[in-house]
Amino acid sequence: MPPAAETLPAEVDGEDGAGGAPLRPGTPRRGPRSPAVAGPLAAALLTATLLALATRLSRSYPFGPVTRNIVDLGQQYLPFHAYWRSFLLGETHGDAFLNWNSGFGSNFLGDIGTYLSSPFDLLVVAFPADRVELALYVVTAVKISAAGAAMALLLLRLRPGPWPVAAVLGTAYALSGWTFNFGATVPMWLDGLVAFPLLCLVGEWARTGRRPVLGPLVVALAWIANFYTAYMATLGAAVVLLVRLLTAEETATARQRLAGALRAARGVLIGIGLAAPLVVVVFLATKVADPTPETTFAPAAWADVLARFLPATASVASPALFVGTPALALALTLPFNRAVAPRVRAGLSAAIVLVTLSLQWEPTHLLWHAGASPNGAPYRQTFVLCGLLLVAAWFSAAGGVPRPAALLAGGALLAVLAWGASGSVDIDGWTYPAFGVAAALGLAAVLLALLNDRRNTARGTSPSGTRPLTRGASPAATPLGTSPSGAPSLPGVRPTSRALSVRTARVLPVLAVVLLVAAQAGEAVVTGKRIEEQQRAKVSWSPRIGPWHTSVADEAARADAWPRHRTDPGEVPGGNDVLIVGGQGADYYSSLTAEVTSGTLSSLGFGHYAKGRHPVTLDNPVTDALFSIGTRIRSRPTEPVRQDALPRATVSVTTTPVPPLVTVRPARRPATHPGDSAFALQERLLGADVYELPAVSRTGRTLTARCPAGSQVWFWAPEYRGAAALAGERPVDFEGRPPAVRAPMRSLGTAPAAGDVRIELTPGGKLRLPAQPLGCLLPARLDSAVRQLTATGATEVRATGHTVTAELPPGSTGTAVLAAPRISGWRCAAGDAELRPARAHHGLVAVPLDGRAQTVTCSFRPPGLKLGGAVGLAALLALIATATFHGRRQEFTRSARADRSPGKAEG
Repeated sequence: MPPAAETLPAEVDGEDGAGGAPLRPGTPRRGPRSPAVAGPLAAALLTATLLALATRLSRSYPFGPVTRNIVDLGQQYLPFHAYWRSFLLGETHGDAFLNWNSGFGSNFLGDIGTYLSSPFDLLVVAFPADRVELALYVVTAVKISAAGAAMALLLLRLRPGPWPVAAVLGTAYALSGWTFNFGATVPMWLDGLVAFPLLCLVGEWARTGRRPVLGPLVVALAWIANFYTAYMATLGAAVVLLVRLLTAEETATARQRLAGALRAARGVLIGIGLAAPLVVVVFLATKVADPTPETTFAPAAWADVLARFLPATASVASPALFVGTPALALALTLPFNRAVAPRVRAGLSAAIVLVTLSLQWEPTHLLWHAGASPNGAPYRQTFVLCGLLLVAAWFSAAGGVPRPAALLAGGALLAVLAWGASGSVDIDGWTYPAFGVAAALGLAAVLLALLNDRRNTARGTSPSGTRPLTRGASPAATPLGTSPSGAPSLPGVRPTSRALSVRTARVLPVLAVVLLVAAQAGEAVVTGKRIEEQQRAKVSWSPRIGPWHTSVADEAARADAWPRHRTDPGEVPGGNDVLIVGGQGADYYSSLTAEVTSGTLSSLGFGHYAKGRHPVTLDNPVTDALFSIGTRIRSRPTEPVRQDALPRATVSVTTTPVPPLVTVRPARRPATHPGDSAFALQERLLGADVYELPAVSRTGRTLTARCPAGSQVWFWAPEYRGAAALAGERPVDFEGRPPAVRAPMRSLGTAPAAGDVRIELTPGGKLRLPAQPLGCLLPARLDSAVRQLTATGATEVRATGHTVTAELPPGSTGTAVLAAPRISGWRCAAGDAELRPARAHHGLVAVPLDGRAQTVTCSFRPPGLKLGGAVGLAALLALIATATFHGRRQEFTRSARADRSPGKAEG
C-alpha cells in the first residue's frame, strides 16, 4: 500500500522542529506545546520516574536500606565524587593538578578527565558532605534522564512524528539493559549515553549545513565529559550520518554528500581539539599507568547475545541489548514497512546488522575500544547499538502504526529471537513472563491504533483528522498519540452519534499510548530491579557511608598536621578511603594509577587489588617512617558489615615521631641485606638496617626460624591466601590472589624470649611463599634511624596545591628525597635553579644536593598539559575562523536576496 501524503508539523524559529525541512510559507508557529519541547521533557520525566521505581522495588538506596555500591561504584566513583565535592568547595590540600590524599600524591587532573569532568558532576556541591551517596544517585539519575531527552529530541529531528512515541522510545534508550547493567554503576560512562544522540544531532546539522559553531562545541563537551565513551558515541554517530547521507533527500547528490561529510569531519576535529587540554593529559596518563594483563577477546555465544535483547538479563560477558519488547518489535518491522522509503529501510537495517556483527569480531571489537581490549566488560559500546535500534523503531512508527504485514513479519522475527535465546545461561526467571506481558500489552496498543485507523479511513479523514485525504492517496496509518478533531459531517449520522464518534476517536489513540507506555515501563522496571538484585548477589560490594566513615573522618580532621607529616586513616570499608574520610594515605584506586606508584609500593610490602591499580594501606612502622606517616588511625567494626545496614566501628588514633616529608640521604652505601625482598628494599630506602632476616625452615605447613627476643615478627607473602599464626598469637588472614590481589605485609606478634619462632600456615589454596617471608623488626634500630633522618632532614616544609618547598640544614649534601612516588610530571630544583624533571631514589622523588642550596622546591605539572593547551588554542582559532566565515556567508546570502527582491529592483 503506497504511503499517503504527509502533513508536516509546524516549524520553530524558521527551522524544522522535527524533520529538517525548511519552514513553509504560511505555516503557523508552534505554541508552547511544541513536540521538540514536549517529547524530550516527557522522556526525561518518564525516565526519572521509572528509574526511581526500579530502585525502590530493589530496596536500594536512596529508596531502601540496601547499598548500591557494587564493585567500582563503591570503590572508585563514590569516593572520587566525595573528594570532588571537597575540592570544589576548597576543602582539600591539593589542587586541580595534584591530589595529596591518594597514593601519597597522584595526578588529579588525569582523574578529573577520567571520572569527574562531566558538567553533571558539579551537582555534588548542592549536597552536604554526609549525603554524597544521594548526590551521586541524583547525578546518575539526571544523566540517564538527559539521555532519554536527548534521544527523543534526535528522533523528532530525524523525522516528523508523534511526540509521545518519541518520548517512549527516548525512555527505552535511556533505560536500556546497558544502562542498568553498566551505566548505572559506572556513572562516567553515562556521559557517552547522553553524547550519542547529541552527536547524531551534530551530524544532522553538518549534513544540512547548519550550526557550524554549536556543533563543535557539543563535540567538545561530549569529549570533555568522558572521552572514552564519547569516542564510541562518535563512531556510532558516524554510522548514523553515513546512513543519512545515503538515504535522506536533502543529500541526494554526491557533491552534497561529500560536503556534508566534510562539514561533519571539520566539526568533530575542532571539537576534539577544544577538548585536547584534558584529553591529552588523560591519554598520556594512561601510557604510564599500571598495565593490566592483556585480554584476548572471545565473542559471546549467539544464544547469549539473543538473550540480552530480552528483559531481566544480566551479564558482563555479553552485550546488554534490551530496549523493551515493544520498541524492539517496532525496530524489527522496519525492513518490511513499505510506508518507509526502501533506501531508508535498507540503510538502517544494514547498519544495525553490521554493527551487531562488529560486536563479535575481534578487529572491529578493538576498533570500538580504541585498539585495546578492556578488562572486564568487553561490550561497553553496546549503547550505540541500542540507539540504532530505537532510531529504526522511530522510522518505522513515526508515520503511523506499521501495516499488518510488517507487524506480522516483525513479530515473527521477535518470536524467533526469543526462541533462539531459550538456551542461554543469562535467562532469568522473570525474563519470559515480563517479555510475554509486554508483548501482549504492545499488541493491544497496536490493535487499538489500527482500529482508530480504520475509523478514520471510514470517515474520510486524514491521519491528523483535520482535512480530507489527498485525492488518489491511500489511507495512511494513524500515528500513535494523535487524535482526529473537527471531523466533517457524514450523511445519515445523527449529531449525538457524531459526538460519540469523535470522543471515541480521541480515546482510542490515548489508550494505545497508555498501553505502549505500560509495556515499556513495566519491562524497564522489572529489568532494573532484577539486574540490581543479581549484581548484589554475584559481585563485590561496599557498604553505605555511615558512622564508621564519620568517626574516622572526625579523627582524621582533628589529627591532620599536613605537611609536617601525613595522617593515614587506615582500613575503612570500600576503596579510596582517604577520599571520603581525609588524610594522606596510600589507598588509591584509579584507571590511571601510575606504574611507578604501584610498583614502588608493592616492592615495599604494600598490598593491592585490581591487578595493581588499587594499592592499599600498610600498617608498618618502617613504611610509616619512609612516608612520614606520623598519625595512624585504626578502626575495627563492632558488628558484621552488611548490605542493608550502616557500618559502625571503634576507632583509635596513634601518633609517633617520624622524619619530615623531605629528608636528606647521604651517598648510597651497600645494603647489609641484599636481595629483592620487601624487608631489604625497605632498609635500602630507609638507609639503615632495622630487620634481622633469619633463615626459614619449612616442614609441611609449618615455618620455623630464630629472631632476636622481643623483636616484631613480620610475615610477607604477597601471593599467599590463608591464615598464618605465630605460636601463642591469633591467626592473621592473608588474601593473595595473583595477579588481581596482592596481600600486604602483616605483623604476627612478638618473638619469645628464647627466640624460637614457629608459624602455622592454613592455606586456602596452593602455598606460594617468597624466598624471604619473615623479617624480625628491631624497634630500637628503627628509632635510631628515624632520629638520624629527622636531624638531617628538612627543618620546615611548606605545601601549596601542587608545589612543595623545604628548608634544609646548611651544607646538606647527597640527595633530598620527597616522600612521594616519582610519577611523571614532577619537576624539582635545589636553591634558585630552574625546575627540571625530578630524579628518582628507589621510586621516590629525588633532588641532588651540592652543599650550597638551603631550599628544595618540587612542583607537579600533569604531562600533556602544554601540548593539549596548544592543540586547544589552535582548535579555538579554527572555530573562530569557522564562525567568521559562516557569518560572512550568511550576510552575503542576505544581501544577494535583498538585491533580487522586487522592491530593490523597482528602486
